[in-house]
Amino acid sequence: MAKKRQKKRTQNYKKHLGQIPGALVYTGQKEDTKLHLHAFDYTVDDVHEKDLSNIEEAFVFKDTQSVTWINLNGLNNINEIETIGSYYQLHPLLLEDIVNTSQRPKIDEYKSYIFIVLKMMYYDDNETIISEQVSFVLGKNYVLTFQEAEGDVFENVRDRIRHKKGRIRNEGSDYLLYALIDAIVDHYYAIIETMGNKIEDLEDDLFNGISQEEISHQIQDLKREVLKVRRAIFPLREIIGRIEKDPNNLIDEQTTHFFRDVYDHIIQVTENLDIYREMIWSLMDMYMTTISNKMNEVMKVLTIIATIFIPLTFIAGIYGMNFVNMPELQYKYGYYVVWAVMILIFLAMLYYFKRKKWL
Repeated sequence: MAKKRQKKRTQNYKKHLGQIPGALVYTGQKEDTKLHLHAFDYTVDDVHEKDLSNIEEAFVFKDTQSVTWINLNGLNNINEIETIGSYYQLHPLLLEDIVNTSQRPKIDEYKSYIFIVLKMMYYDDNETIISEQVSFVLGKNYVLTFQEAEGDVFENVRDRIRHKKGRIRNEGSDYLLYALIDAIVDHYYAIIETMGNKIEDLEDDLFNGISQEEISHQIQDLKREVLKVRRAIFPLREIIGRIEKDPNNLIDEQTTHFFRDVYDHIIQVTENLDIYREMIWSLMDMYMTTISNKMNEVMKVLTIIATIFIPLTFIAGIYGMNFVNMPELQYKYGYYVVWAVMILIFLAMLYYFKRKKWL
Protein backbone atom coordinates (compact mmCIF):
# COMPACT_ATOMS: atom_id res chain seq x y z
CA MET A 1 0.00 0.00 0.00
CA ALA A 2 2.82 2.36 0.94
CA LYS A 3 4.59 1.52 -2.34
CA LYS A 4 1.43 2.44 -4.28
CA ARG A 5 1.20 5.81 -2.51
CA GLN A 6 4.88 6.48 -3.18
CA LYS A 7 4.41 5.54 -6.84
CA LYS A 8 1.49 7.96 -7.20
CA ARG A 9 3.49 10.81 -5.63
CA THR A 10 6.45 10.06 -7.92
CA GLN A 11 4.19 10.10 -10.96
CA ASN A 12 2.75 13.45 -9.91
CA TYR A 13 6.20 14.98 -9.53
CA LYS A 14 7.32 13.62 -12.92
CA LYS A 15 4.39 15.34 -14.61
CA HIS A 16 5.89 18.70 -13.63
CA LEU A 17 9.46 17.93 -14.64
CA GLY A 18 10.64 20.11 -17.51
CA GLN A 19 7.40 22.11 -17.70
CA ILE A 20 7.55 25.86 -18.18
CA PRO A 21 6.03 28.05 -15.42
CA GLY A 22 2.30 28.46 -15.92
CA ALA A 23 1.90 25.26 -17.94
CA LEU A 24 -1.32 23.49 -17.01
CA VAL A 25 -0.60 19.86 -16.09
CA TYR A 26 -3.25 17.91 -14.20
CA THR A 27 -1.53 15.90 -11.45
CA GLY A 28 -4.51 14.01 -10.04
CA GLN A 29 -5.65 10.44 -10.64
CA LYS A 30 -9.21 11.11 -11.90
CA GLU A 31 -8.33 11.66 -15.53
CA ASP A 32 -11.68 10.40 -16.92
CA THR A 33 -13.93 12.83 -15.02
CA LYS A 34 -16.48 14.51 -17.24
CA LEU A 35 -16.75 18.27 -17.08
CA HIS A 36 -19.67 19.44 -14.96
CA LEU A 37 -20.50 23.13 -14.59
CA HIS A 38 -23.08 24.43 -12.18
CA ALA A 39 -24.05 28.05 -11.58
CA PHE A 40 -25.99 30.06 -9.02
CA ASP A 41 -26.88 33.65 -9.77
CA TYR A 42 -28.83 35.41 -7.04
CA THR A 43 -29.95 38.65 -5.49
CA VAL A 44 -31.95 39.36 -2.36
CA ASP A 45 -35.24 38.67 -4.14
CA ASP A 46 -34.36 36.23 -6.90
CA VAL A 47 -32.17 33.19 -7.59
CA HIS A 48 -31.29 31.31 -10.77
CA GLU A 49 -29.71 27.85 -10.65
CA LYS A 50 -28.50 26.12 -13.77
CA ASP A 51 -26.35 23.24 -14.99
CA LEU A 52 -24.24 24.68 -17.80
CA SER A 53 -23.70 22.66 -20.96
CA ASN A 54 -20.50 24.48 -21.94
CA ILE A 55 -18.04 26.95 -20.48
CA GLU A 56 -19.26 29.88 -22.57
CA GLU A 57 -22.62 29.87 -20.76
CA ALA A 58 -20.83 30.94 -17.58
CA PHE A 59 -19.67 34.19 -19.12
CA VAL A 60 -23.13 35.81 -19.21
CA PHE A 61 -23.01 36.21 -15.43
CA LYS A 62 -19.89 38.35 -15.36
CA ASP A 63 -20.12 42.07 -14.49
CA THR A 64 -23.72 41.80 -13.26
CA GLN A 65 -24.99 43.30 -10.01
CA SER A 66 -26.10 39.89 -8.78
CA VAL A 67 -23.81 37.43 -6.94
CA THR A 68 -22.65 34.51 -9.08
CA TRP A 69 -21.21 31.19 -7.94
CA ILE A 70 -19.80 29.00 -10.72
CA ASN A 71 -18.60 25.54 -9.73
CA LEU A 72 -16.44 23.45 -12.07
CA ASN A 73 -15.95 19.71 -11.50
CA GLY A 74 -13.24 17.92 -13.47
CA LEU A 75 -9.75 19.37 -13.23
CA ASN A 76 -8.59 17.07 -16.01
CA ASN A 77 -10.48 19.28 -18.49
CA ILE A 78 -7.54 21.59 -19.13
CA ASN A 79 -8.93 23.41 -22.17
CA GLU A 80 -12.09 24.51 -20.37
CA ILE A 81 -10.09 25.71 -17.37
CA GLU A 82 -7.84 27.72 -19.67
CA THR A 83 -10.92 29.21 -21.34
CA ILE A 84 -12.54 30.34 -18.10
CA GLY A 85 -9.16 31.59 -16.88
CA SER A 86 -8.72 33.66 -20.01
CA TYR A 87 -12.20 35.16 -19.76
CA TYR A 88 -11.83 36.11 -16.10
CA GLN A 89 -8.21 37.19 -16.72
CA LEU A 90 -6.75 34.76 -14.18
CA HIS A 91 -2.97 34.54 -13.90
CA PRO A 92 -1.36 31.48 -15.58
CA LEU A 93 0.39 30.50 -12.34
CA LEU A 94 -2.99 30.54 -10.61
CA LEU A 95 -4.40 28.15 -13.22
CA GLU A 96 -1.34 25.93 -12.79
CA ASP A 97 -2.04 25.73 -9.05
CA ILE A 98 -5.69 24.83 -9.69
CA VAL A 99 -4.83 21.66 -11.65
CA ASN A 100 -1.94 20.73 -9.34
CA THR A 101 -3.87 18.61 -6.82
CA SER A 102 -0.89 18.28 -4.46
CA GLN A 103 -0.91 22.01 -3.77
CA ARG A 104 -0.45 23.16 -0.18
CA PRO A 105 -3.38 25.24 1.18
CA LYS A 106 -2.58 28.89 0.53
CA ILE A 107 -3.91 32.34 -0.37
CA ASP A 108 -2.71 34.68 -3.13
CA GLU A 109 -4.03 38.21 -3.58
CA TYR A 110 -4.20 39.77 -7.03
CA LYS A 111 -5.40 43.19 -8.11
CA SER A 112 -8.99 42.24 -8.93
CA TYR A 113 -9.43 38.84 -7.27
CA ILE A 114 -8.27 36.60 -4.43
CA PHE A 115 -7.14 33.00 -4.96
CA ILE A 116 -7.45 30.40 -2.18
CA VAL A 117 -6.58 26.69 -2.18
CA LEU A 118 -8.00 24.41 0.54
CA LYS A 119 -8.33 20.70 1.24
CA MET A 120 -11.92 19.51 1.52
CA MET A 121 -12.27 16.37 3.65
CA TYR A 122 -15.14 14.14 4.66
CA TYR A 123 -15.81 10.50 5.55
CA ASP A 124 -17.47 8.19 3.05
CA ASP A 125 -19.85 5.38 4.00
CA ASN A 126 -16.90 3.13 4.89
CA GLU A 127 -15.46 5.77 7.25
CA THR A 128 -12.54 6.39 4.91
CA ILE A 129 -11.35 9.98 4.64
CA ILE A 130 -11.95 11.50 1.21
CA SER A 131 -9.56 14.38 0.60
CA GLU A 132 -9.96 16.68 -2.37
CA GLN A 133 -8.37 19.98 -3.32
CA VAL A 134 -10.79 22.87 -3.79
CA SER A 135 -9.70 26.16 -5.36
CA PHE A 136 -11.59 29.43 -4.89
CA VAL A 137 -11.39 32.63 -6.90
CA LEU A 138 -13.15 35.56 -5.26
CA GLY A 139 -13.88 38.55 -7.47
CA LYS A 140 -16.32 41.41 -7.47
CA ASN A 141 -19.78 39.81 -7.32
CA TYR A 142 -18.55 36.32 -8.21
CA VAL A 143 -16.94 33.22 -6.73
CA LEU A 144 -15.39 30.48 -8.88
CA THR A 145 -14.78 27.06 -7.36
CA PHE A 146 -12.76 24.27 -8.96
CA GLN A 147 -13.12 20.66 -7.79
CA GLU A 148 -11.52 17.46 -8.95
CA ALA A 149 -14.69 15.36 -9.10
CA GLU A 150 -18.35 15.16 -8.10
CA GLY A 151 -19.24 15.17 -4.42
CA ASP A 152 -18.56 17.95 -1.93
CA VAL A 153 -19.64 19.44 1.40
CA PHE A 154 -21.47 22.48 0.00
CA GLU A 155 -25.01 21.12 -0.23
CA ASN A 156 -26.07 23.04 2.88
CA VAL A 157 -24.81 26.28 1.28
CA ARG A 158 -26.76 25.52 -1.89
CA ASP A 159 -29.88 24.89 0.17
CA ARG A 160 -29.47 28.25 1.95
CA ILE A 161 -29.19 30.02 -1.40
CA ARG A 162 -32.22 28.24 -2.89
CA HIS A 163 -34.51 28.86 0.08
CA LYS A 164 -33.13 32.20 1.28
CA LYS A 165 -32.05 30.80 4.64
CA GLY A 166 -29.94 33.01 6.85
CA ARG A 167 -28.27 36.11 5.45
CA ILE A 168 -26.43 34.65 2.48
CA ARG A 169 -28.76 36.17 -0.15
CA ASN A 170 -28.47 39.56 1.56
CA GLU A 171 -24.68 39.66 1.37
CA GLY A 172 -22.05 39.82 -1.35
CA SER A 173 -19.65 37.34 -2.86
CA ASP A 174 -17.27 37.69 0.10
CA TYR A 175 -19.94 36.25 2.40
CA LEU A 176 -20.48 33.40 -0.07
CA LEU A 177 -16.76 32.63 0.13
CA TYR A 178 -17.01 32.63 3.92
CA ALA A 179 -19.99 30.23 3.81
CA LEU A 180 -18.10 27.80 1.55
CA ILE A 181 -14.95 27.83 3.71
CA ASP A 182 -17.07 27.50 6.86
CA ALA A 183 -18.71 24.38 5.36
CA ILE A 184 -15.27 22.82 4.85
CA VAL A 185 -14.18 23.64 8.40
CA ASP A 186 -17.46 22.27 9.82
CA HIS A 187 -16.70 18.92 8.20
CA TYR A 188 -13.31 18.93 9.91
CA TYR A 189 -15.34 18.89 13.12
CA ALA A 190 -17.23 15.83 11.88
CA ILE A 191 -13.94 14.13 11.03
CA ILE A 192 -12.33 14.69 14.42
CA GLU A 193 -15.53 13.59 16.17
CA THR A 194 -15.39 10.29 14.28
CA MET A 195 -11.68 10.03 15.07
CA GLY A 196 -12.45 10.52 18.76
CA ASN A 197 -15.00 7.70 18.66
CA LYS A 198 -12.50 5.41 16.93
CA ILE A 199 -9.84 6.16 19.55
CA GLU A 200 -12.26 5.50 22.42
CA ASP A 201 -13.30 2.17 20.87
CA LEU A 202 -9.67 1.11 20.52
CA GLU A 203 -8.97 2.13 24.12
CA ASP A 204 -11.89 -0.02 25.31
CA ASP A 205 -10.65 -2.99 23.29
CA LEU A 206 -7.14 -2.68 24.70
CA PHE A 207 -8.36 -2.29 28.29
CA ASN A 208 -10.57 -5.36 27.82
CA GLY A 209 -7.58 -7.38 26.63
CA ILE A 210 -8.61 -7.49 22.97
CA SER A 211 -5.33 -6.98 21.16
CA GLN A 212 -5.51 -8.72 17.82
CA GLU A 213 -2.95 -7.88 15.19
CA GLU A 214 -5.52 -5.78 13.28
CA ILE A 215 -5.63 -3.27 16.16
CA SER A 216 -2.07 -2.20 15.36
CA HIS A 217 -3.15 -1.58 11.74
CA GLN A 218 -6.13 0.45 12.96
CA ILE A 219 -3.85 2.56 15.14
CA GLN A 220 -1.51 3.18 12.19
CA ASP A 221 -4.47 4.15 9.97
CA LEU A 222 -5.69 6.59 12.62
CA LYS A 223 -2.23 8.12 12.89
CA ARG A 224 -2.14 8.66 9.13
CA GLU A 225 -5.62 10.22 9.21
CA VAL A 226 -4.60 12.66 11.95
CA LEU A 227 -1.48 13.67 10.02
CA LYS A 228 -3.52 14.13 6.82
CA VAL A 229 -6.05 16.40 8.54
CA ARG A 230 -3.27 18.23 10.37
CA ARG A 231 -1.47 19.01 7.11
CA ALA A 232 -4.72 20.42 5.73
CA ILE A 233 -5.83 22.45 8.75
CA PHE A 234 -2.54 24.04 9.86
CA PRO A 235 -2.01 26.21 6.75
CA LEU A 236 -5.68 27.20 6.96
CA ARG A 237 -4.95 29.16 10.13
CA GLU A 238 -2.52 31.31 8.16
CA ILE A 239 -5.05 31.82 5.35
CA ILE A 240 -7.94 32.89 7.58
CA GLY A 241 -5.64 34.99 9.77
CA ARG A 242 -4.44 36.85 6.69
CA ILE A 243 -8.02 37.50 5.52
CA GLU A 244 -8.95 38.73 8.97
CA LYS A 245 -5.98 41.02 9.57
CA ASP A 246 -5.09 42.33 6.09
CA PRO A 247 -7.76 44.67 4.63
CA ASN A 248 -8.90 43.94 1.08
CA ASN A 249 -11.43 45.81 -1.00
CA LEU A 250 -13.07 42.53 -2.03
CA ILE A 251 -13.91 41.54 1.56
CA ASP A 252 -16.21 43.76 3.57
CA GLU A 253 -15.18 44.65 7.11
CA GLN A 254 -18.35 43.07 8.47
CA THR A 255 -17.52 39.79 6.77
CA THR A 256 -14.13 39.65 8.48
CA HIS A 257 -15.98 39.11 11.77
CA PHE A 258 -17.39 35.89 10.33
CA PHE A 259 -13.92 34.83 9.21
CA ARG A 260 -12.76 35.45 12.78
CA ASP A 261 -15.34 32.89 13.91
CA VAL A 262 -13.92 30.41 11.37
CA TYR A 263 -10.45 31.09 12.77
CA ASP A 264 -11.70 30.18 16.26
CA HIS A 265 -13.12 26.93 14.90
CA ILE A 266 -9.78 26.12 13.25
CA ILE A 267 -7.97 26.66 16.56
CA GLN A 268 -10.38 24.25 18.27
CA VAL A 269 -9.89 21.63 15.57
CA THR A 270 -6.11 22.05 15.80
CA GLU A 271 -6.13 21.61 19.57
CA ASN A 272 -8.27 18.48 19.29
CA LEU A 273 -5.92 17.09 16.64
CA ASP A 274 -2.93 17.60 18.95
CA ILE A 275 -4.80 15.82 21.74
CA TYR A 276 -5.75 12.93 19.47
CA ARG A 277 -2.21 12.62 18.20
CA GLU A 278 -0.97 12.18 21.77
CA MET A 279 -3.76 9.71 22.48
CA ILE A 280 -2.83 7.65 19.43
CA TRP A 281 0.80 7.47 20.57
CA SER A 282 -0.50 6.36 23.97
CA LEU A 283 -2.62 3.71 22.25
CA MET A 284 0.44 2.37 20.49
CA ASP A 285 2.36 2.26 23.79
CA MET A 286 -0.62 0.55 25.41
CA TYR A 287 -0.78 -1.98 22.61
CA MET A 288 2.93 -2.76 22.87
CA THR A 289 2.58 -3.07 26.66
CA THR A 290 -0.33 -5.48 26.21
CA ILE A 291 1.67 -7.60 23.79
CA SER A 292 4.63 -7.55 26.19
CA ASN A 293 2.43 -8.57 29.13
CA LYS A 294 0.96 -11.45 27.15
CA MET A 295 4.44 -12.58 26.23
CA ASN A 296 5.46 -12.37 29.89
CA GLU A 297 2.45 -14.50 30.84
CA VAL A 298 3.46 -17.14 28.32
CA MET A 299 7.08 -17.07 29.49
CA LYS A 300 5.94 -17.36 33.13
CA VAL A 301 3.85 -20.45 32.41
CA LEU A 302 6.68 -22.05 30.45
CA THR A 303 9.17 -21.22 33.21
CA ILE A 304 6.92 -22.75 35.89
CA ILE A 305 6.47 -25.92 33.83
CA ALA A 306 10.23 -26.16 33.29
CA THR A 307 10.89 -25.53 37.01
CA ILE A 308 8.47 -28.28 38.03
CA PHE A 309 10.11 -30.78 35.72
CA ILE A 310 13.67 -30.00 36.82
CA PRO A 311 13.56 -32.15 40.05
CA LEU A 312 11.45 -34.79 38.31
CA THR A 313 13.99 -35.00 35.50
CA PHE A 314 16.77 -35.17 38.08
CA ILE A 315 15.15 -38.16 39.81
CA ALA A 316 14.43 -39.88 36.50
CA GLY A 317 18.03 -39.24 35.45
CA ILE A 318 19.42 -40.77 38.65
CA TYR A 319 17.47 -43.97 38.36
CA GLY A 320 17.96 -44.12 34.64
CA MET A 321 21.71 -44.70 35.05
CA ASN A 322 22.90 -48.23 34.22
CA PHE A 323 25.12 -48.87 37.25
CA VAL A 324 25.04 -52.43 38.55
CA ASN A 325 25.32 -51.54 42.25
CA MET A 326 22.22 -49.41 42.86
CA PRO A 327 20.51 -50.85 45.97
CA GLU A 328 17.15 -49.15 45.29
CA LEU A 329 16.81 -50.99 41.99
CA GLN A 330 16.45 -54.29 43.86
CA TYR A 331 13.65 -53.00 46.08
CA LYS A 332 10.33 -54.62 45.24
CA TYR A 333 8.28 -51.41 45.44
CA GLY A 334 10.99 -49.03 44.28
CA TYR A 335 9.14 -48.03 41.08
CA TYR A 336 6.04 -47.04 43.02
CA VAL A 337 8.06 -45.17 45.63
CA VAL A 338 9.77 -43.09 42.95
CA TRP A 339 6.41 -42.27 41.39
CA ALA A 340 5.00 -41.26 44.77
CA VAL A 341 8.01 -39.02 45.48
CA MET A 342 7.73 -37.37 42.07
CA ILE A 343 3.99 -36.73 42.48
CA LEU A 344 4.55 -35.29 45.97
CA ILE A 345 7.27 -32.98 44.65
CA PHE A 346 4.93 -31.90 41.80
CA LEU A 347 2.06 -31.13 44.19
CA ALA A 348 4.35 -29.38 46.67
CA MET A 349 5.74 -27.10 43.99
CA LEU A 350 2.25 -26.30 42.70
CA TYR A 351 1.18 -25.39 46.23
CA TYR A 352 4.28 -23.21 46.67
CA PHE A 353 3.73 -21.33 43.39
CA LYS A 354 0.08 -20.84 44.29
CA ARG A 355 0.98 -19.29 47.64
CA LYS A 356 3.45 -16.99 45.92
CA LYS A 357 0.65 -16.05 43.46
CA TRP A 358 2.79 -17.02 40.54
CA LEU A 359 -0.08 -19.09 39.22
